[in-house]
Amino acid sequence: MPAADKLLQSDAFIREMIAEVQSLPQPKTVTMGRRSFLKLTGMASGGLVLAFCLDMPEAKAANDTPVVFNAFVRIAPDNTVTLYSKGPEIGQGIKTAFGLIIAEELDADWKNVKVEQARINPKVYGSQGAGGSTSIPRGWDQLRQAGATARAMLIAAAAKQWNVPAAECTASANIVSHAASSRNLSYGALAKAAAAMPVPDVATLKLKATKDYKLLGKRFTGVDNAKVVTGQPLFGIDVQVPGMVYANYTKCPAVGGKVKSFNAEAIKKMPGVLDAFALDGNGIPTQAMPGVAIIANSTWAAFRAKAALKVEWDESQASKDSTTQAAAMAKQIAAGPMPSPTNKGDVDAAFAAAGKVVEAAYDYGFVPHQPLEPMNSTAWWHDGVMEIWCPTQQADRGLPQVAVMLGVPEDNVIVHQTRVGGGFGRRLVNDYMCEAAAIAMKVKSPVKLQWKREDDFAHDFYRAGGFHYLKGAVDKSGKLSAIQNHLVSYSVDGRQPVAGGPLSANSFPPDMAPNLRYATSLMPLQIPCGAWRAPTDNVQMFVAQSFLHELSTAAGRDHQEFLLEWLNRSAATAPPPDPNRPQFNAQRASAVLKLAAQKAGWGKKLPAGSGMGMAFSFAYGGHVAEVVELSVDAKKHVTVHKITVVADIGPVVNMSGAENQAQGAAIDGLSTAMGLDVTFEQGRIQQANFNDYPILRMRSAPPVEVAFIQTDVKPSGLGEPALPPLAPALANAIFMANGERLRSLPFKHAGYSI
Repeated sequence: MPAADKLLQSDAFIREMIAEVQSLPQPKTVTMGRRSFLKLTGMASGGLVLAFCLDMPEAKAANDTPVVFNAFVRIAPDNTVTLYSKGPEIGQGIKTAFGLIIAEELDADWKNVKVEQARINPKVYGSQGAGGSTSIPRGWDQLRQAGATARAMLIAAAAKQWNVPAAECTASANIVSHAASSRNLSYGALAKAAAAMPVPDVATLKLKATKDYKLLGKRFTGVDNAKVVTGQPLFGIDVQVPGMVYANYTKCPAVGGKVKSFNAEAIKKMPGVLDAFALDGNGIPTQAMPGVAIIANSTWAAFRAKAALKVEWDESQASKDSTTQAAAMAKQIAAGPMPSPTNKGDVDAAFAAAGKVVEAAYDYGFVPHQPLEPMNSTAWWHDGVMEIWCPTQQADRGLPQVAVMLGVPEDNVIVHQTRVGGGFGRRLVNDYMCEAAAIAMKVKSPVKLQWKREDDFAHDFYRAGGFHYLKGAVDKSGKLSAIQNHLVSYSVDGRQPVAGGPLSANSFPPDMAPNLRYATSLMPLQIPCGAWRAPTDNVQMFVAQSFLHELSTAAGRDHQEFLLEWLNRSAATAPPPDPNRPQFNAQRASAVLKLAAQKAGWGKKLPAGSGMGMAFSFAYGGHVAEVVELSVDAKKHVTVHKITVVADIGPVVNMSGAENQAQGAAIDGLSTAMGLDVTFEQGRIQQANFNDYPILRMRSAPPVEVAFIQTDVKPSGLGEPALPPLAPALANAIFMANGERLRSLPFKHAGYSI
């Protein structure tokens, strides 16, 4: 396969991944009879394991018994309840949240609950990835049914033992009670009997109403917090396997380059080095690109050898991308006509009749992910099986990729999910897993592949940069009348935008203005792009919400009033809300905006040099409004005094975790907007480590007040929704403080610091 085709395949995969996480598909709940469930008894401990097929097609044996199932609940005789989290814990709190969702319907005593990481087996669990804030929406019904089914079987067992109707029995805190006779039995005491009870049909389960929740919505510490703060080995970087060796992998600094030669003999003679060899890989950036593997008896020895490595690269097919040239090309493209624009209404007439017309050019740079834990994976080829320990967001994607790459059956690939030291979309791609597997095929021992921080910077799947050329109008009464947007983005094939590059239906919806014109031009790019926290919306909300502030300012109107009018622009004609689908709702949007304004003190008089900015975002199912209050001194140093975040994501699962997510997203958004981007020349990333990439320091982190409006709809996630409004709220606040309109991310390029 030619290199260009391989890169196209890579980008197509990423685009497919982004489309999947943005679409937020709902789990398929199969209506089943009792025989549609498989019930397993834990023989060794005398406990009860419940397993059932809830979200995948059933594969039935001749006797009509399902052979594919999902297992979530285990109850031991000592009354301990063990719950299984099928998704990866990336710091977003999903391991705790999944446990709480099951425990709520199980009526479990949280003090007696343990939550364990489920094994990776898509045939059993279905999707086991995390991305796009989809974990809770996808798992919500499935996990609740898991808990409710277990509770029903326990109640049935108690009722049978007492010879009373099950309807007269209740469950609470690991106890089944019969009030009329004052009898009680613990879950542990009932476990064996419950295992013998018929499994109820899903249709007969009575799931709790929001008002009846005992656990959900309250504050719980993370189930692994104590282990994390005491440094226990939970992460991929902590994995130790007997007889393990260590590896580092060096790829061409410009994606697409191949190894011609390297100083193999000199490297092999270095202390601690066991071997060094070149790999051709399969040429797919999301899997295994060509490079040089160094095998050593310690990570330190591998890193020392890497520093001495001298590789001659064949760069005939490598990237020559340049951010400098791209910026110049974008201006040139924008000076020409818009290519095949989409039109709604009569934009030209609206501009001609406008009270005010505003034109502006916005742009944003490329951003790497840089999670705290660098990429790593441990792999072991033994007995015809590739066994992998990996901190990934998408183990169930990596498993078949490794199988195809190695030419082995999927059943011969075992992936152990470790805790993940940050992801933000980077670990949706499993290149480091594939590299470890490819290296392990040539090494007899288990091998831990460990990237350096410089590797992370040089070989990421970056948030795509872009350029927007905008023209907008308000009519003579100050109402929004027209918007024109020409996006200049990137493409790997000249036809489709790179991942995270196209116009977002959230940021630039078809009804954003009564009269609308938009188009996209594409520039060539070989450097791979990927999902970065709140893909697409993370930058395009900055453009949309900042430009709306320009228009409200031109109209001389209060921005909250202007935004409320904008949010309700199509409420009268919108279809009725579907409680089972994440969709924009004008009432929910207006409610979060009003509460954010109230909590922030919108409209209060501020000192000279101070300002307050506001923005709204609907992204990944969440309605979020944010207000930033700050001051700017004469040297353009920004002091953020307070960030207010108000979100409606449906019912909150864990209030502590939700607050942490919202606060983290706001701080991440602030850090990125103020100072973070990377540039590239000749296909090489110019920033190598954190000294070139000024992540926000603790001393600059402002207080973040978080509030939730809990609506009775299916919940959305929260890892993405709270990030997009921060950058425009920040930019709008700076304008209100000193009158300078910032249209380019990050703001450090305009001389601002924090």
